Amino acid sequence: MAAGQIVAAQAARVRPNARAGSSDALASEIEATLGESWLPRLYRERILPLRTRSYQLPQATSKADVTVQHTLLGVELKVGHRRLSCPDLATARYLSVFARLGCTAVAVPYDITRTSPLADELESSWQRMLLLIEHEAGARSRAFRARVRRLLVSRARGEIEQAGAGTVIPQFNQNTKQRSRRT
Repeated sequence: MAAGQIVAAQAARVRPNARAGSSDALASEIEATLGESWLPRLYRERILPLRTRSYQLPQATSKADVTVQHTLLGVELKVGHRRLSCPDLATARYLSVFARLGCTAVAVPYDITRTSPLADELESSWQRMLLLIEHEAGARSRAFRARVRRLLVSRARGEIEQAGAGTVIPQFNQNTKQRSRRT
């Protein structure tokens, strides 16, 4: 399927009862504009195929502040009033995007060298979504922009939850040279 056909197919996913100029129609348009960089799509196509482990996040409310903090004990992700210890900055950045979406369980790459580039992509997608909301609905009221953002966040969260969080413990290849010599 060509890239133009994919965008056309995504644009056709506009809710059947969405009126032109409504928040639902604008959310669908922004989702189609994001295309390859739509957060759930990145999650399904770039993260889930990797060897991952499941990570549980606290449920963040819409008003909960999500921040990455550097402390004497290392890097922490603060979600509302809860603090989560993270092994490195890349993992904290990676998890912060999903915490902002309100996800409670996500897949985290087991290979730490892949976490930083994925965190970059996820943060870029998040910021691009927010910029598109401001650009497309800049002339509209603050309540309208907030409604569009809530719609996009709930759609993204639903698609990520539907995709799943992977296994709790990653699968390892049990075929090693040492075992093959013994048999």
